[in-house]
Amino acid sequence: MDKTYSFDDFMDIVRRLRSKDGCPWDREQTHESLKQCLLEECYEVIDAIDNKDIKNLCEELGDILLQVAMHSVIAEEENAFTVSDVISEESKKMIRRHPHVFGDLEVKSSDEVLKNWDAIKDLEKEDISPKQELDKIPKALPANIRAEKVMKKAVKYGLDLGSSQHVMKEIAKRLDKINMAIENGENHLIFNEFGWLVFHIIKLSLILQINAENSLTNATNEFINRLIDVLFLNKENGYNLCDITSAEHEALWR
Repeated sequence: MDKTYSFDDFMDIVRRLRSKDGCPWDREQTHESLKQCLLEECYEVIDAIDNKDIKNLCEELGDILLQVAMHSVIAEEENAFTVSDVISEESKKMIRRHPHVFGDLEVKSSDEVLKNWDAIKDLEKEDISPKQELDKIPKALPANIRAEKVMKKAVKYGLDLGSSQHVMKEIAKRLDKINMAIENGENHLIFNEFGWLVFHIIKLSLILQINAENSLTNATNEFINRLIDVLFLNKENGYNLCDITSAEHEALWR
């Protein structure tokens, strides 16, 4: 029968890997060097969820747990904090932010839970300026998610995002500016206006209450399916679309 390992066993394995008699690669890792690993493991968990692959999800969650353990052991070696501190602080946070579970507060819906969560978060914060609060939004987030979080903060401070019609006009204006910049060969302006175009598209998604990330993922998946179909229809040319005419290309795509 396979041995079953406990959480303490797992932490001891990671400590052994980091020890002088452990693995050279694991010993060399730092908080900074592990950033990309953590990011990739998070995406792999999301992929397992999207694929409804429960077996793979179990494995990928283990890989994320390994990242948490590695960072905790590195911090332990530096006398900064331990994995017990990580667990204890998160437990305190969960109890504090769920007074409807661990206290006497009554809530009627998940919307009320989220409102209370945000209110409790605000009480936990020190008196910080809007700049400090906006600066706390991680710059490492994907650009579209960071833009969405920034705009939600702006709304919290009272900024009106405007109507969908207003934002659509702004998008059209940005497209006109990009077109003019292309005609004039102004690459720096193309770069700048393209960023604003995407920013306003994210703003439109907020107004329309659409998850921009999921919407783009869906469109990308549809494009992949269409591309596979087109390539299959052209397999006699070695799946190569370069050697066909634009009319043939259009016919295949349709």
